[in-house]
Amino acid sequence: MKNYLAKDLMVPISEYSTVFEEATLFEAVLELEKAQEEFTENRYSHRAVLILNKDKRVIGKLSQLDFIRALEGKNEQDRETDDIGKFGFSSKAIIVHKEKHRVKSISEKEILSTAAKFKVKDFMQIYSDGEYIDENTSLDTAVHQFTTGLHLSLLVTRGEDIVGVLRLSDVFAAAFHAMKKYELEE
Repeated sequence: MKNYLAKDLMVPISEYSTVFEEATLFEAVLELEKAQEEFTENRYSHRAVLILNKDKRVIGKLSQLDFIRALEGKNEQDRETDDIGKFGFSSKAIIVHKEKHRVKSISEKEILSTAAKFKVKDFMQIYSDGEYIDENTSLDTAVHQFTTGLHLSLLVTRGEDIVGVLRLSDVFAAAFHAMKKYELEE
């Protein structure tokens, strides 16, 4: 893995799906779908959309899990239920509480239509310092960042600019193929 650099496996920003922070979830889903259709290399498909500010700088990402969270919406009852987790209640207790208070009269169409209009900025994840990696960093260091930070992707930088995304799936594929090569040589 020492022979690879982050830039060798990254997906360039130009090939990644992006939307501005004021875009709706529906617009983001359409961009993700478009990127998945256009990404023809033998790699895993995109699972997130990068969020840009008005200056076209990456400020966050919207993952598939973030899309799913948006389907739940956020009302006052949900906020209160989420808060009880801070007091040591189990995940199962929180799920039972949420199910008990869930509004059952809302149709699937209403749920999806409402979520489609949400702004991506309200559901996106903001990148932390540990999610950036220089393009000339070895994959050994990238692996360490992935495992210690439990990240699914890292933003690849060249100076102050973000030039790509290094995805865990691509690092896994490179490691697997290298392992396979060495094992079959013996």
